[in-house]
Amino acid sequence: MGTPEFAVPSLRALVDNGYNVVAVVTTPDKPAGRGQKQHESDVKVAAREMGLPILQPEKLKSPEFVEAMQALRPDLGIVIAFRMLPEVIWAMPRFGTFNLHASLLPQYRGAAPINWAIINGEKETGITTFLLNHEIDKGAILGQKRMPILPEDNIGTMYDKLMNEGTQLVLDTVERIAAGDVTPVEQNVDESTLKPAPKIFKEDGQIHWEKEGESIVNLIRGLSPYPAAWGEMIKADGTTNRAKIYSATFEVKHHDVACGTIESDERTYIRVACKDGWINLNEVQLAGKKRLRVKELLLGFRDVLQYSFR
Repeated sequence: MGTPEFAVPSLRALVDNGYNVVAVVTTPDKPAGRGQKQHESDVKVAAREMGLPILQPEKLKSPEFVEAMQALRPDLGIVIAFRMLPEVIWAMPRFGTFNLHASLLPQYRGAAPINWAIINGEKETGITTFLLNHEIDKGAILGQKRMPILPEDNIGTMYDKLMNEGTQLVLDTVERIAAGDVTPVEQNVDESTLKPAPKIFKEDGQIHWEKEGESIVNLIRGLSPYPAAWGEMIKADGTTNRAKIYSATFEVKHHDVACGTIESDERTYIRVACKDGWINLNEVQLAGKKRLRVKELLLGFRDVLQYSFR
């Protein structure tokens, strides 16, 4: 059961390793893009290529879906980036249902674990398989794999790394369940020590230039390439422009200018004052324009020094 690209390598690996995937459950097709054409999930596309039966229930408690699942008589359910399941579904397989989560549970429970680990400046994250129960991301842990977050990593690179490592962890977990060689470990933990990973909203991506430079760069990394951190630029005459920032570096340096002040030689660099130094912008996308390296951007952005970030 899954929807996005993150789930596809695991599905392919299960098929390639000879497991009998009796059905793939994914989200219904929905209109997307300018033409509002029907969009199929990445998991559906992959399942169709492999000739697997596909179920796309609107409601996971509907009698039709529950009966279809019962008819399949599944031994094991595997969930990767899907919706919250009702008990009638997750408890149905005789070995239960496990989920692959992109964090070292119990830390970073929630919808955006990779983003928040980077935003919070973590140096390590990982992946976890755990049994589903009545509470989100709180089931007994079956397996874990740790992975460093490198200074150059962003959400894009960590997504790919964890997706690939997750594939192996899913296989390992299935093999151990099949062999009867698994001991679930309950998440007994002081809840007050945990960092959450809620869904990312647009306002979460706004850069507040009065903050420390390291936290600003971590926000940019944690949201690049999607949905991207952003800042509001304003001219003295009140004209505004929004800039998405995809990569930047931080330079510790004392200054006595207002946070959000822009400095540039108008040819090679743009830097923005923050609480404890300067944020050097590397890749930027102005509203309605393409994503560009700063040198390319400055070829057509002649009035950059008339702006500041607010």
